[in-house]
Amino acid sequence: MVDIWFVRHGESLWNAEGRWQGQGDPPLSEQGRRQALAAAEALAGCGIALLAASDLSRARTTAELIGARLGLVPRYEPGLRELDVGRWSGLLHAEIESRWPAELARFRAGDLELAPGGGESRLALRARAQRALAQLGAEAGGALAVVSHLGLLRALRPDAELEPGAVLRLGPLAELGATGQTDARQVPL
Repeated sequence: MVDIWFVRHGESLWNAEGRWQGQGDPPLSEQGRRQALAAAEALAGCGIALLAASDLSRARTTAELIGARLGLVPRYEPGLRELDVGRWSGLLHAEIESRWPAELARFRAGDLELAPGGGESRLALRARAQRALAQLGAEAGGALAVVSHLGLLRALRPDAELEPGAVLRLGPLAELGATGQTDARQVPL
């Protein structure tokens, strides 16, 4: 059984500005770097054998800071990227709401088949994430820490909430996608 620890990347510059990121690639803010360091401390002692991350820079930098603390070199996986929100990427919420109100309403309602902004559906993201996690789990040889994005987490656990830089124990890989308790460790700053 591979135990999975999920880390939401630290705050990016676009998070701080309230912009939708999707697969856009803004860097971490200074606050995001502090959050990544706090996440590293939260994971110390959790027996992490493999550290994997989305290949987007906000997740990469978070993983590099965690890896330095844990003595691990992160593995970057495109399959762990954020939901592709197409033409919504880089826009403020108000801009999306004014241009695509019906599409945004469907997204908020949890429509799994909607491809927001012409990007990717949550169903496609879920399938992509499950494939990546299954492959990583087969190679981990122990606990797996995954640095990724809130959209990816919500594709696996639709009710999940996690602040930037926070750590969440998802539990055994075999239970991923099943309903059940998670051990949330929100990292205080």
